[in-house]
Amino acid sequence: MADTNENDKGRLLAQLRIDRTDESTTPRATWIAGGVTALLLLAGAAFWWWSRATAVVDVELATAAAPAAAGSGASAVLQATGYVTARRQATVSAQITGKLTEVLIEEGESVEAGQVLARLENSSQRAQLAETQAQLAAARARVGQYTSELAQARRDLERQQDLLARQLVAEQAVEAARLQVDSLAAQLAAQQETVHLAEAQVRSAQVQLDYTTVRAPFAGVVIAKAAQVGEIVSPLSAGGGFTRTGIGTLVDMNSLEIEVDVNEAYLNRVVPGGPAQAVLDAYQDWTIPAHVIAIIPAADRGKATVKVRIGLDQKDSRILPDMGARVSLLAGETAVGATGGAGAGVLVPSSAIVRRDGADVVFLADGDRARAQPVRPGQRFGDLTQVDDVAVGARVVRAPGEAIQDGTRIREEGT
Repeated sequence: MADTNENDKGRLLAQLRIDRTDESTTPRATWIAGGVTALLLLAGAAFWWWSRATAVVDVELATAAAPAAAGSGASAVLQATGYVTARRQATVSAQITGKLTEVLIEEGESVEAGQVLARLENSSQRAQLAETQAQLAAARARVGQYTSELAQARRDLERQQDLLARQLVAEQAVEAARLQVDSLAAQLAAQQETVHLAEAQVRSAQVQLDYTTVRAPFAGVVIAKAAQVGEIVSPLSAGGGFTRTGIGTLVDMNSLEIEVDVNEAYLNRVVPGGPAQAVLDAYQDWTIPAHVIAIIPAADRGKATVKVRIGLDQKDSRILPDMGARVSLLAGETAVGATGGAGAGVLVPSSAIVRRDGADVVFLADGDRARAQPVRPGQRFGDLTQVDDVAVGARVVRAPGEAIQDGTRIREEGT
């Protein structure tokens, strides 16, 4: 009986026990999915808030304004490359066709203006000159003859007039004497013109003879010798290319300058008359003081550049035509004074300089933050302004808006 009661109690307890083996796992998965969704929403909200709080900016490096030659007090605003050119360069040739009998030049030789460079065979020209000189001498002799005959005719006319006054001769004799005077006077005048013609012929023959002597048109240095003794030279090409058109090339070394190509985008930084400095590729440690002569008013459509002429303030025999050169266009001394004399400073975009709390500042990109840096603006060079208190190569924010303040989170455009 007791065993029966225990069995009944066991059955009752078994009925009251909760069976967890059949419990579904769906509520747990639901909680996990909900948690992931909440995290994604939080991340999206954080990204939205970060994007709203981060300003997208355009950053440019501060241009290095390296000092010019020692003591010049100037800074570079533009770099350009080019070549040394000569404003006075000539290929010297004879003005007539002839055979060379002397060539008196060699490459590298310095010559003076008017110095004889070469001579042509001139026997024909000398003979022509002698002939014209003889014709001139004959014409002058006939002038003397007519002069004497005219003087005698005038004396005869005076005597005839005296005899006519005493009624010793007829009036016809006086008229004949007067006609003789007029005739001789006309012949003398014609002969004098003949003398002038002969003188002109002598001068022409002398010019032709002078053409056989080739002289230097200006002082300079011979950079090329193009002909030798015995060759035919002519101012015009002839003979199927066997005739030389030049004897040598002469360069005036005092006319050397540099021509550089400047990109159109930076042309507004070039100031005619402004200071510059040049460094030849052959002499990297030699800085040559220079200045801007002029901007050549023609652009190269293919390269989008404009040529600028740079004058050299220092002449030296080491400077040779067609040498490669690098030119730095400089800011003048006034730019240093405008910045309070605090060194050469740097160049930053003019749009980067803004007013904050009554002071001029630029914003520097310091990691992901904008840092305000007070500056003193100096001279402007196109779209750049010289400032101090900014390090060379500093990352400067271009055109910062009102939302940019000291410490504002920033992100560079394109990142």
